[in-house]
Amino acid sequence: MKKWLFFDVGSTLIDETECEKQRIIDTINGSSISYYEFYHNMEYYACCNMNFYKCALERCGLKKVPWKSELETIYPQADYVLNYLSVKYNLGIIANQNKDLSERLRQFGIYDYFNIVVSSSDIGFAKPDERIFKFALKQANCPAQNTYMIGDRLDNDIITAQHIGMRTVWIKQGFGGLGNPDKLSTFPDYIVENLSELLNLQF
Repeated sequence: MKKWLFFDVGSTLIDETECEKQRIIDTINGSSISYYEFYHNMEYYACCNMNFYKCALERCGLKKVPWKSELETIYPQADYVLNYLSVKYNLGIIANQNKDLSERLRQFGIYDYFNIVVSSSDIGFAKPDERIFKFALKQANCPAQNTYMIGDRLDNDIITAQHIGMRTVWIKQGFGGLGNPDKLSTFPDYIVENLSELLNLQF
């Protein structure tokens, strides 16, 4: 049986750096909170393995603003890595994303690598809710122990995946990459700095 590799999207396959910058600018607009103050709060909560944007909003007393997905860019190595892995493994997506996810993946030229795309907006519940993981496993008709979850967020991607028996790869990109695995009850099976390092792993 082929193993399944499930990927998160944001800060895993897609670089959200410019999106995060713009979101901070839009969030603090009209307030007395500086860019540095809000950014520092996001960093702090990311290091605590928490929902860094939501927590920073609550700390600063600000409101959520729309996410500008048009500023997203694909990580340069994503296409090559997915092409390589798709020969040996079944690939899937488990992500908290808007309803246009499949179309955006097509625009980035990587949609066809995935056998399954599971987005929170399509099924009504989001990570870290274990139901989104279990839904994907059911779609794949694969037991959890034959799967890996690859993502940047310890709180969203790694902890719940471990809990239901999936193996995990933490990719240290974006704010999620600031997390602290020492605070987890179980370390991820693998920790990598970028997508290219996935090619060195034995799944």
